[in-house]
Amino acid sequence: MAGPSAVLIGFQEQGNLGIGYVAAALIQRGVAVRILDFRDSPESILAAIRATEPTLVGFSLIFQYYVPQFRALATYLRDNGVRSHFCAGGHYPSLRYAEVLRDVPALDSVIRFEGERTLPELLDCLVVGRDWRSVPGIAYHAGEECLATPARPLIADLDELPFPARPLESALTVLGQKASPILASRGCSRACAFCSIREFYRQVPGKKVRVRQPERVVEEMQALYADGVRIFLFLDDDFPVWGQFGQRWSAGFITALQSAGLYGKVVWKISCRSDEVEPELFGRLRDAGLYVVYLGIESGTDAGLQVLNKHLTVEEHYRAVATLADLGLAYTYGFMLFDPSTTFASIQENVRFLRRITAGGALPVVFCRMLPYAGTPIEAQLAAEGRLRGSVANPDYSFLDPRLDRYFAGLNERVADWMQGADGFLNQVNFAWHEYWVMHRLVPGVTGLPEYGRFLRLATAEANEFLLDTVANSARSFEAGDSWLPSLADFERVRRRLQDHLVTGRDAFVARNQARLLACLPEAAEAERAAPVLDAV
Repeated sequence: MAGPSAVLIGFQEQGNLGIGYVAAALIQRGVAVRILDFRDSPESILAAIRATEPTLVGFSLIFQYYVPQFRALATYLRDNGVRSHFCAGGHYPSLRYAEVLRDVPALDSVIRFEGERTLPELLDCLVVGRDWRSVPGIAYHAGEECLATPARPLIADLDELPFPARPLESALTVLGQKASPILASRGCSRACAFCSIREFYRQVPGKKVRVRQPERVVEEMQALYADGVRIFLFLDDDFPVWGQFGQRWSAGFITALQSAGLYGKVVWKISCRSDEVEPELFGRLRDAGLYVVYLGIESGTDAGLQVLNKHLTVEEHYRAVATLADLGLAYTYGFMLFDPSTTFASIQENVRFLRRITAGGALPVVFCRMLPYAGTPIEAQLAAEGRLRGSVANPDYSFLDPRLDRYFAGLNERVADWMQGADGFLNQVNFAWHEYWVMHRLVPGVTGLPEYGRFLRLATAEANEFLLDTVANSARSFEAGDSWLPSLADFERVRRRLQDHLVTGRDAFVARNQARLLACLPEAAEAERAAPVLDAV
Protein backbone atom coordinates (compact mmCIF):
# COMPACT_ATOMS: atom_id res chain seq x y z
CA MET A 1 0.00 0.00 0.00
CA ALA A 2 1.29 3.48 -0.85
CA GLY A 3 2.50 5.62 2.06
CA PRO A 4 1.03 8.95 3.19
CA SER A 5 1.17 11.86 0.77
CA ALA A 6 0.38 15.55 0.75
CA VAL A 7 -0.07 18.29 -1.83
CA LEU A 8 0.82 21.83 -0.76
CA ILE A 9 -0.44 24.79 -2.80
CA GLY A 10 0.88 28.35 -2.59
CA PHE A 11 2.53 31.19 -4.48
CA GLN A 12 5.95 30.16 -5.78
CA GLU A 13 7.10 33.28 -7.64
CA GLN A 14 9.99 33.97 -5.25
CA GLY A 15 9.91 30.66 -3.49
CA ASN A 16 7.65 30.00 -0.54
CA LEU A 17 9.73 29.20 2.52
CA GLY A 18 6.61 28.63 4.64
CA ILE A 19 5.58 25.76 2.38
CA GLY A 20 9.21 24.71 1.99
CA TYR A 21 9.78 24.25 5.72
CA VAL A 22 6.49 22.40 6.23
CA ALA A 23 7.19 20.19 3.21
CA ALA A 24 10.64 19.34 4.56
CA ALA A 25 9.15 18.42 7.94
CA LEU A 26 6.71 16.07 6.21
CA ILE A 27 9.39 14.56 3.98
CA GLN A 28 11.51 13.90 7.07
CA ARG A 29 8.60 11.78 8.35
CA GLY A 30 8.45 9.73 5.16
CA VAL A 31 5.58 11.63 3.54
CA ALA A 32 5.54 12.03 -0.24
CA VAL A 33 5.03 15.76 -0.89
CA ARG A 34 4.20 17.63 -4.07
CA ILE A 35 4.31 21.44 -4.14
CA LEU A 36 2.06 23.27 -6.61
CA ASP A 37 1.89 26.93 -7.63
CA PHE A 38 -1.44 28.54 -6.78
CA ARG A 39 -1.27 30.49 -10.04
CA ASP A 40 -1.48 27.30 -12.10
CA SER A 41 -4.83 26.62 -13.71
CA PRO A 42 -7.46 24.88 -11.54
CA GLU A 43 -7.55 22.11 -14.13
CA SER A 44 -3.82 21.40 -13.83
CA ILE A 45 -3.99 21.50 -10.02
CA LEU A 46 -6.91 19.07 -10.09
CA ALA A 47 -5.03 16.74 -12.43
CA ALA A 48 -1.96 16.77 -10.16
CA ILE A 49 -4.09 15.99 -7.10
CA ARG A 50 -5.90 13.17 -8.87
CA ALA A 51 -2.56 11.69 -9.92
CA THR A 52 -1.32 11.85 -6.33
CA GLU A 53 -4.52 11.06 -4.40
CA PRO A 54 -3.07 12.74 -1.29
CA THR A 55 -4.27 12.27 2.24
CA LEU A 56 -4.05 16.03 2.77
CA VAL A 57 -4.14 19.17 0.64
CA GLY A 58 -2.66 22.29 2.26
CA PHE A 59 -3.25 25.87 1.12
CA SER A 60 -0.70 28.58 1.97
CA LEU A 61 -2.91 31.65 2.36
CA ILE A 62 -0.25 34.31 2.79
CA PHE A 63 -2.33 37.36 1.84
CA GLN A 64 -5.86 37.92 3.06
CA TYR A 65 -6.93 39.60 -0.17
CA TYR A 66 -6.62 36.26 -1.99
CA VAL A 67 -9.35 34.61 0.10
CA PRO A 68 -11.88 34.68 -2.80
CA GLN A 69 -9.43 32.96 -5.15
CA PHE A 70 -8.56 30.29 -2.58
CA ARG A 71 -12.26 29.74 -1.89
CA ALA A 72 -12.91 29.31 -5.62
CA LEU A 73 -10.07 26.80 -5.99
CA ALA A 74 -11.04 24.76 -2.92
CA THR A 75 -14.68 24.70 -4.05
CA TYR A 76 -13.66 23.65 -7.56
CA LEU A 77 -11.60 20.76 -6.20
CA ARG A 78 -14.45 19.60 -3.96
CA ASP A 79 -16.96 19.86 -6.80
CA ASN A 80 -14.70 17.64 -8.87
CA GLY A 81 -14.53 14.86 -6.36
CA VAL A 82 -11.43 15.61 -4.25
CA ARG A 83 -12.09 14.25 -0.75
CA SER A 84 -8.67 14.81 0.82
CA HIS A 85 -8.44 16.70 4.11
CA PHE A 86 -8.20 20.41 3.25
CA CYS A 87 -6.29 22.74 5.58
CA ALA A 88 -4.96 26.29 5.32
CA GLY A 89 -2.09 28.08 7.03
CA GLY A 90 -0.42 31.47 7.11
CA HIS A 91 -0.59 34.75 9.01
CA TYR A 92 -4.18 35.58 8.19
CA PRO A 93 -5.68 32.11 8.88
CA SER A 94 -3.75 31.95 12.15
CA LEU A 95 -5.13 35.27 13.39
CA ARG A 96 -8.65 34.98 11.92
CA TYR A 97 -9.33 31.26 11.75
CA ALA A 98 -13.08 31.61 12.30
CA GLU A 99 -13.44 33.99 9.37
CA VAL A 100 -11.35 31.76 7.10
CA LEU A 101 -13.34 28.64 7.99
CA ARG A 102 -16.52 30.59 7.37
CA ASP A 103 -15.38 32.15 4.09
CA VAL A 104 -13.77 28.96 2.72
CA PRO A 105 -16.26 26.28 3.77
CA ALA A 106 -14.43 23.58 1.78
CA LEU A 107 -11.67 23.66 4.43
CA ASP A 108 -11.61 21.04 7.16
CA SER A 109 -9.07 22.79 9.37
CA VAL A 110 -6.69 25.69 9.83
CA ILE A 111 -3.08 25.23 10.93
CA ARG A 112 -2.41 28.07 13.34
CA PHE A 113 1.02 29.72 13.59
CA GLU A 114 4.14 27.61 12.89
CA GLY A 115 3.18 24.37 11.18
CA GLU A 116 6.31 22.20 11.13
CA ARG A 117 5.15 20.22 14.16
CA THR A 118 1.40 20.56 13.73
CA LEU A 119 0.94 19.43 10.12
CA PRO A 120 2.86 16.12 10.47
CA GLU A 121 0.86 15.28 13.61
CA LEU A 122 -2.40 16.09 11.84
CA LEU A 123 -1.40 13.90 8.90
CA ASP A 124 -0.45 11.04 11.23
CA CYS A 125 -3.94 11.17 12.73
CA LEU A 126 -5.55 11.12 9.29
CA VAL A 127 -3.45 8.15 8.15
CA VAL A 128 -4.22 5.92 11.15
CA GLY A 129 -7.81 7.08 11.58
CA ARG A 130 -7.27 8.77 14.95
CA ASP A 131 -9.35 11.81 15.93
CA TRP A 132 -7.40 14.77 14.58
CA ARG A 133 -9.48 17.41 16.36
CA SER A 134 -7.32 17.17 19.49
CA VAL A 135 -4.10 18.11 17.67
CA PRO A 136 -2.61 21.26 19.28
CA GLY A 137 -2.39 24.32 17.05
CA ILE A 138 -5.42 23.82 14.80
CA ALA A 139 -8.94 25.19 14.34
CA TYR A 140 -11.92 23.43 12.78
CA HIS A 141 -15.67 23.45 12.18
CA ALA A 142 -17.83 22.20 15.06
CA GLY A 143 -21.35 22.44 13.76
CA GLU A 144 -22.16 26.14 13.54
CA GLU A 145 -19.10 27.02 15.61
CA CYS A 146 -15.38 27.17 14.91
CA LEU A 147 -13.20 25.78 17.67
CA ALA A 148 -9.45 26.11 18.24
CA THR A 149 -7.21 23.74 20.17
CA PRO A 150 -4.51 25.15 22.47
CA ALA A 151 -1.78 26.98 20.58
CA ARG A 152 1.39 24.99 20.03
CA PRO A 153 4.52 26.76 21.39
CA LEU A 154 6.86 28.37 18.90
CA ILE A 155 9.79 26.24 17.79
CA ALA A 156 12.57 27.14 20.21
CA ASP A 157 15.55 25.93 18.16
CA LEU A 158 15.22 26.66 14.46
CA ASP A 159 18.37 24.65 13.77
CA GLU A 160 16.43 21.48 14.55
CA LEU A 161 14.38 22.00 11.40
CA PRO A 162 15.49 20.40 8.13
CA PHE A 163 16.40 22.75 5.31
CA PRO A 164 13.26 23.82 3.43
CA ALA A 165 12.23 21.99 0.28
CA ARG A 166 12.71 24.12 -2.81
CA PRO A 167 11.06 22.97 -6.05
CA LEU A 168 13.58 23.38 -8.86
CA GLU A 169 10.93 24.81 -11.14
CA SER A 170 10.45 27.75 -8.76
CA ALA A 171 14.13 28.77 -8.80
CA LEU A 172 14.75 32.48 -9.39
CA THR A 173 17.39 33.71 -11.81
CA VAL A 174 19.05 37.04 -12.49
CA LEU A 175 20.85 36.98 -15.83
CA GLY A 176 21.02 33.21 -15.47
CA GLN A 177 22.50 33.37 -11.98
CA LYS A 178 20.36 31.31 -9.60
CA ALA A 179 18.87 33.07 -6.58
CA SER A 180 17.19 31.55 -3.56
CA PRO A 181 15.25 32.83 -0.54
CA ILE A 182 16.64 31.89 2.87
CA LEU A 183 16.06 32.69 6.54
CA ALA A 184 18.49 33.42 9.36
CA SER A 185 15.77 34.12 11.95
CA ARG A 186 12.06 34.22 12.68
CA GLY A 187 10.08 36.87 14.46
CA CYS A 188 10.39 40.58 15.17
CA SER A 189 10.72 42.41 18.47
CA ARG A 190 9.16 45.60 17.09
CA ALA A 191 5.49 46.59 17.24
CA CYS A 192 4.76 48.57 14.06
CA ALA A 193 1.07 49.49 14.04
CA PHE A 194 0.48 48.31 10.47
CA CYS A 195 2.22 44.90 10.69
CA SER A 196 0.60 41.59 11.66
CA ILE A 197 3.91 39.82 12.36
CA ARG A 198 4.13 40.96 15.97
CA GLU A 199 0.56 39.83 16.66
CA PHE A 200 1.24 36.51 14.92
CA TYR A 201 4.02 35.68 17.36
CA ARG A 202 2.54 37.42 20.38
CA GLN A 203 -0.40 35.02 20.62
CA VAL A 204 1.78 31.92 20.92
CA PRO A 205 3.88 30.68 23.87
CA GLY A 206 7.61 30.86 23.33
CA LYS A 207 10.40 33.26 22.46
CA LYS A 208 9.24 35.74 19.84
CA VAL A 209 12.56 36.17 18.04
CA ARG A 210 14.71 33.13 17.32
CA VAL A 211 17.97 33.18 15.40
CA ARG A 212 19.72 30.26 13.72
CA GLN A 213 23.37 29.57 14.36
CA PRO A 214 25.40 31.30 11.63
CA GLU A 215 27.23 28.06 10.85
CA ARG A 216 23.92 26.33 10.14
CA VAL A 217 22.82 29.15 7.84
CA VAL A 218 26.07 28.90 5.89
CA GLU A 219 25.71 25.12 5.74
CA GLU A 220 22.39 25.65 3.95
CA MET A 221 24.00 28.23 1.66
CA GLN A 222 26.73 25.71 0.83
CA ALA A 223 24.17 23.12 -0.20
CA LEU A 224 22.43 25.64 -2.43
CA TYR A 225 25.75 26.87 -3.83
CA ALA A 226 26.51 23.31 -4.91
CA ASP A 227 23.26 23.47 -6.91
CA GLY A 228 24.37 26.65 -8.65
CA VAL A 229 22.87 29.33 -6.38
CA ARG A 230 24.99 32.48 -6.15
CA ILE A 231 22.40 35.02 -4.92
CA PHE A 232 20.74 34.67 -1.51
CA LEU A 233 17.66 36.68 -0.54
CA PHE A 234 17.27 36.74 3.25
CA LEU A 235 13.57 37.07 4.06
CA ASP A 236 13.99 37.74 7.79
CA ASP A 237 11.58 40.32 9.17
CA ASP A 238 14.65 41.95 10.74
CA PHE A 239 18.03 40.42 9.83
CA PRO A 240 20.19 39.89 12.95
CA VAL A 241 22.37 43.00 12.82
CA TRP A 242 20.80 44.62 15.89
CA GLY A 243 22.83 45.59 18.97
CA GLN A 244 25.69 43.64 20.47
CA PHE A 245 24.04 40.34 19.60
CA GLY A 246 23.97 41.38 15.94
CA GLN A 247 27.66 42.28 16.06
CA ARG A 248 28.53 38.83 17.45
CA TRP A 249 26.19 36.96 15.11
CA SER A 250 27.47 38.84 12.05
CA ALA A 251 31.07 38.14 12.99
CA GLY A 252 30.25 34.44 13.27
CA PHE A 253 28.41 34.54 9.95
CA ILE A 254 31.38 36.15 8.18
CA THR A 255 33.77 33.61 9.69
CA ALA A 256 31.50 30.75 8.59
CA LEU A 257 31.38 32.14 5.03
CA GLN A 258 35.18 32.25 4.99
CA SER A 259 35.49 28.70 6.33
CA ALA A 260 33.00 27.42 3.75
CA GLY A 261 34.85 29.11 0.88
CA LEU A 262 31.83 31.30 0.02
CA TYR A 263 33.39 34.62 0.98
CA GLY A 264 33.53 36.72 -2.18
CA LYS A 265 31.77 34.06 -4.25
CA VAL A 266 28.14 34.80 -3.37
CA VAL A 267 26.02 37.88 -2.79
CA TRP A 268 23.08 38.35 -0.45
CA LYS A 269 20.29 40.77 0.35
CA ILE A 270 18.85 41.58 3.79
CA SER A 271 16.04 43.60 5.37
CA CYS A 272 16.62 45.77 8.42
CA ARG A 273 15.69 49.03 10.14
CA SER A 274 17.37 52.37 9.51
CA ASP A 275 18.66 52.61 13.08
CA GLU A 276 20.54 49.32 12.60
CA VAL A 277 22.71 50.57 9.71
CA GLU A 278 26.14 51.04 11.27
CA PRO A 279 29.12 51.93 9.02
CA GLU A 280 31.79 49.60 10.36
CA LEU A 281 29.55 46.53 10.60
CA PHE A 282 27.93 47.07 7.22
CA GLY A 283 31.33 47.62 5.63
CA ARG A 284 32.37 44.16 6.84
CA LEU A 285 29.09 42.65 5.66
CA ARG A 286 29.54 44.29 2.24
CA ASP A 287 32.99 42.76 1.87
CA ALA A 288 31.48 39.36 2.76
CA GLY A 289 28.83 39.60 0.03
CA LEU A 290 26.05 41.92 1.18
CA TYR A 291 24.90 43.80 -1.92
CA VAL A 292 21.36 45.10 -1.30
CA VAL A 293 19.66 46.34 1.87
CA TYR A 294 15.89 46.68 2.13
CA LEU A 295 14.81 49.42 4.55
CA GLY A 296 11.29 49.67 5.93
CA ILE A 297 11.26 53.46 5.75
CA GLU A 298 7.44 53.79 5.45
CA SER A 299 7.21 57.54 6.08
CA GLY A 300 9.24 60.69 5.50
CA THR A 301 7.60 62.64 8.33
CA ASP A 302 8.18 62.27 12.05
CA ALA A 303 4.42 62.51 12.67
CA GLY A 304 3.78 59.67 10.21
CA LEU A 305 6.45 57.51 11.82
CA GLN A 306 4.76 58.02 15.18
CA VAL A 307 1.37 57.01 13.80
CA LEU A 308 2.93 53.86 12.36
CA ASN A 309 4.75 53.22 15.67
CA LYS A 310 8.10 52.81 13.90
CA HIS A 311 10.17 54.25 16.78
CA LEU A 312 12.36 55.94 14.17
CA THR A 313 12.99 59.51 13.05
CA VAL A 314 13.39 61.04 9.62
CA GLU A 315 16.98 61.91 10.47
CA GLU A 316 17.72 58.24 11.19
CA HIS A 317 16.42 57.40 7.72
CA TYR A 318 18.66 60.04 6.15
CA ARG A 319 21.68 58.76 8.06
CA ALA A 320 21.03 55.16 6.99
CA VAL A 321 20.67 56.11 3.33
CA ALA A 322 23.84 58.22 3.44
CA THR A 323 25.79 55.43 5.13
CA LEU A 324 24.74 52.86 2.55
CA ALA A 325 25.65 55.25 -0.28
CA ASP A 326 29.08 55.92 1.26
CA LEU A 327 29.67 52.16 1.49
CA GLY A 328 28.64 51.57 -2.11
CA LEU A 329 25.70 49.42 -1.03
CA ALA A 330 22.46 49.47 -2.99
CA TYR A 331 19.20 49.73 -1.12
CA THR A 332 15.47 49.42 -1.72
CA TYR A 333 12.72 50.57 0.58
CA GLY A 334 9.08 50.44 1.53
CA PHE A 335 7.13 53.69 1.68
CA MET A 336 3.55 54.57 2.57
CA LEU A 337 2.71 57.91 1.02
CA PHE A 338 -0.84 57.41 2.28
CA ASP A 339 -1.83 56.26 5.77
CA PRO A 340 -4.83 56.98 8.03
CA SER A 341 -3.24 60.22 9.26
CA THR A 342 -2.38 61.59 5.80
CA THR A 343 -2.96 65.29 5.08
CA PHE A 344 -2.16 67.35 2.01
CA ALA A 345 0.70 68.87 4.01
CA SER A 346 2.14 65.44 4.83
CA ILE A 347 2.01 64.48 1.14
CA GLN A 348 4.17 67.48 0.25
CA GLU A 349 6.57 66.69 3.10
CA ASN A 350 6.82 63.07 1.95
CA VAL A 351 7.46 64.19 -1.64
CA ARG A 352 10.37 66.32 -0.43
CA PHE A 353 11.72 63.34 1.50
CA LEU A 354 11.47 61.06 -1.55
CA ARG A 355 13.21 63.63 -3.75
CA ARG A 356 16.13 63.67 -1.33
CA ILE A 357 16.61 59.91 -0.89
CA THR A 358 16.26 59.20 -4.62
CA ALA A 359 18.33 62.19 -5.78
CA GLY A 360 20.37 61.50 -8.90
CA GLY A 361 18.26 58.50 -9.89
CA ALA A 362 20.19 55.93 -7.85
CA LEU A 363 16.88 54.15 -7.25
CA PRO A 364 13.27 54.61 -8.28
CA VAL A 365 10.52 56.33 -6.35
CA VAL A 366 8.12 53.83 -4.80
CA PHE A 367 5.08 54.40 -2.63
CA CYS A 368 1.80 52.79 -1.68
CA ARG A 369 -1.17 53.18 0.63
CA MET A 370 -1.05 51.54 4.04
CA LEU A 371 -3.55 48.67 4.21
CA PRO A 372 -5.27 47.79 7.52
CA TYR A 373 -4.26 44.14 7.72
CA ALA A 374 -6.20 41.80 9.98
CA GLY A 375 -4.99 41.67 13.56
CA THR A 376 -2.97 44.88 13.46
CA PRO A 377 -3.27 47.70 16.00
CA ILE A 378 -4.10 50.17 13.26
CA GLU A 379 -6.99 47.99 12.05
CA ALA A 380 -8.42 48.00 15.58
CA GLN A 381 -7.97 51.76 15.84
CA LEU A 382 -9.73 52.41 12.53
CA ALA A 383 -12.59 50.12 13.54
CA ALA A 384 -12.97 51.98 16.84
CA GLU A 385 -13.04 55.30 14.98
CA GLY A 386 -15.65 54.03 12.53
CA ARG A 387 -13.29 54.54 9.58
CA LEU A 388 -12.66 50.90 8.67
CA ARG A 389 -14.42 49.81 5.51
CA GLY A 390 -14.07 47.43 2.61
CA SER A 391 -13.89 43.66 2.94
CA VAL A 392 -11.46 40.93 3.97
CA ALA A 393 -10.16 40.75 0.41
CA ASN A 394 -10.08 44.53 0.01
CA PRO A 395 -9.52 46.22 3.39
CA ASP A 396 -9.89 49.97 3.25
CA TYR A 397 -10.48 53.10 5.33
CA SER A 398 -11.62 56.68 5.01
CA PHE A 399 -9.18 59.57 5.26
CA LEU A 400 -9.88 62.34 7.74
CA ASP A 401 -10.20 64.83 4.87
CA PRO A 402 -12.82 63.70 2.29
CA ARG A 403 -10.87 65.48 -0.44
CA LEU A 404 -8.09 62.94 0.09
CA ASP A 405 -10.45 60.05 -0.67
CA ARG A 406 -11.16 61.56 -4.09
CA TYR A 407 -7.52 62.49 -4.64
CA PHE A 408 -6.21 59.04 -3.81
CA ALA A 409 -8.76 57.36 -6.08
CA GLY A 410 -7.72 59.54 -9.03
CA LEU A 411 -3.98 59.26 -8.42
CA ASN A 412 -4.16 55.51 -7.86
CA GLU A 413 -5.97 55.04 -11.16
CA ARG A 414 -3.03 56.67 -12.92
CA VAL A 415 -0.10 55.10 -11.07
CA ALA A 416 -1.48 51.54 -10.82
CA ASP A 417 0.26 50.39 -14.02
CA TRP A 418 3.40 52.23 -12.94
CA MET A 419 3.71 50.67 -9.48
CA GLN A 420 2.19 47.23 -9.95
CA GLY A 421 2.46 44.20 -12.17
CA ALA A 422 5.25 42.51 -14.09
CA ASP A 423 4.86 44.99 -16.94
CA GLY A 424 4.78 48.06 -14.70
CA PHE A 425 7.58 50.60 -14.90
CA LEU A 426 8.62 50.05 -11.28
CA ASN A 427 9.09 46.33 -11.76
CA GLN A 428 11.04 46.87 -14.97
CA VAL A 429 13.39 49.48 -13.53
CA ASN A 430 13.93 47.44 -10.35
CA PHE A 431 14.74 44.42 -12.50
CA ALA A 432 17.28 46.40 -14.51
CA TRP A 433 18.91 47.80 -11.36
CA HIS A 434 19.06 44.37 -9.75
CA GLU A 435 20.84 43.02 -12.82
CA TYR A 436 23.28 45.92 -12.60
CA TRP A 437 24.06 45.19 -8.95
CA VAL A 438 24.58 41.49 -9.69
CA MET A 439 26.87 42.27 -12.63
CA HIS A 440 28.83 44.70 -10.48
CA ARG A 441 29.49 42.00 -7.86
CA LEU A 442 29.44 38.67 -9.71
CA VAL A 443 30.41 39.35 -13.33
CA PRO A 444 33.86 40.94 -13.66
CA GLY A 445 34.94 42.36 -16.99
CA VAL A 446 31.57 43.56 -18.26
CA THR A 447 32.17 46.12 -21.00
CA GLY A 448 30.68 49.57 -20.45
CA LEU A 449 29.25 48.93 -16.97
CA PRO A 450 29.96 52.47 -15.64
CA GLU A 451 28.29 53.99 -18.70
CA TYR A 452 25.32 51.67 -18.28
CA GLY A 453 25.05 52.71 -14.63
CA ARG A 454 24.87 56.34 -15.73
CA PHE A 455 22.18 55.44 -18.26
CA LEU A 456 20.10 53.75 -15.55
CA ARG A 457 20.49 56.73 -13.21
CA LEU A 458 19.43 59.22 -15.87
CA ALA A 459 16.44 57.10 -16.92
CA THR A 460 15.41 56.58 -13.30
CA ALA A 461 15.87 60.26 -12.41
CA GLU A 462 13.66 61.38 -15.30
CA ALA A 463 10.92 58.99 -14.24
CA ASN A 464 11.23 60.03 -10.59
CA GLU A 465 10.93 63.71 -11.46
CA PHE A 466 7.81 63.15 -13.57
CA LEU A 467 6.12 61.02 -10.91
CA LEU A 468 6.91 63.27 -7.94
CA ASP A 469 5.97 66.42 -9.87
CA THR A 470 2.64 64.80 -10.71
CA VAL A 471 2.00 63.92 -7.05
CA ALA A 472 3.03 67.32 -5.69
CA ASN A 473 1.15 69.41 -8.28
CA SER A 474 -2.04 67.37 -8.21
CA ALA A 475 -2.10 67.33 -4.39
CA ARG A 476 -1.87 71.13 -4.35
CA SER A 477 -4.68 71.28 -6.89
CA PHE A 478 -7.02 69.05 -4.90
CA GLU A 479 -6.24 70.95 -1.71
CA ALA A 480 -7.23 74.18 -3.48
CA GLY A 481 -10.45 72.61 -4.76
CA ASP A 482 -9.42 72.44 -8.43
CA SER A 483 -9.08 68.62 -8.58
CA TRP A 484 -6.48 68.57 -11.37
CA LEU A 485 -4.78 65.35 -12.44
CA PRO A 486 -3.13 64.58 -15.77
CA SER A 487 -5.44 62.68 -18.08
CA LEU A 488 -5.09 58.92 -18.09
CA ALA A 489 -3.98 59.07 -21.72
CA ASP A 490 -1.28 61.68 -21.05
CA PHE A 491 0.05 59.83 -18.00
CA GLU A 492 0.11 56.54 -19.89
CA ARG A 493 1.87 58.15 -22.85
CA VAL A 494 4.72 59.34 -20.63
CA ARG A 495 4.94 55.99 -18.85
CA ARG A 496 5.25 54.12 -22.12
CA ARG A 497 7.93 56.50 -23.40
CA LEU A 498 10.00 56.19 -20.22
CA GLN A 499 9.58 52.44 -20.14
CA ASP A 500 10.45 51.92 -23.80
CA HIS A 501 13.61 54.00 -23.33
CA LEU A 502 14.65 51.96 -20.29
CA VAL A 503 13.94 48.56 -21.85
CA THR A 504 15.65 49.40 -25.14
CA GLY A 505 18.82 50.55 -23.35
CA ARG A 506 18.82 47.56 -21.03
CA ASP A 507 18.34 44.97 -23.77
CA ALA A 508 21.06 46.53 -25.93
CA PHE A 509 23.54 46.49 -23.05
CA VAL A 510 22.79 42.87 -22.13
CA ALA A 511 23.06 41.81 -25.77
CA ARG A 512 26.50 43.46 -26.08
CA ASN A 513 27.73 41.58 -23.02
CA GLN A 514 25.96 38.28 -23.55
CA ALA A 515 29.14 36.28 -24.12
CA ARG A 516 30.69 37.59 -20.91
CA LEU A 517 27.52 36.97 -18.93
CA LEU A 518 27.30 33.39 -20.19
CA ALA A 519 30.95 32.75 -19.38
CA CYS A 520 30.38 33.67 -15.72
CA LEU A 521 27.51 31.26 -15.12
CA PRO A 522 28.24 28.26 -12.89
CA GLU A 523 28.16 24.87 -14.59
CA ALA A 524 25.08 23.89 -12.59
CA ALA A 525 23.14 26.75 -14.22
CA GLU A 526 23.78 25.79 -17.85
CA ALA A 527 20.06 25.38 -18.45
CA GLU A 528 19.57 29.02 -17.52
CA ARG A 529 22.13 30.45 -19.94
CA ALA A 530 19.71 32.44 -22.04
CA ALA A 531 19.53 35.94 -20.56
CA PRO A 532 15.91 37.10 -20.13
CA VAL A 533 14.76 39.95 -22.32
CA LEU A 534 12.29 42.52 -21.06
CA ASP A 535 9.39 43.17 -23.37
CA ALA A 536 8.60 46.83 -23.86
CA VAL A 537 4.94 47.56 -23.32
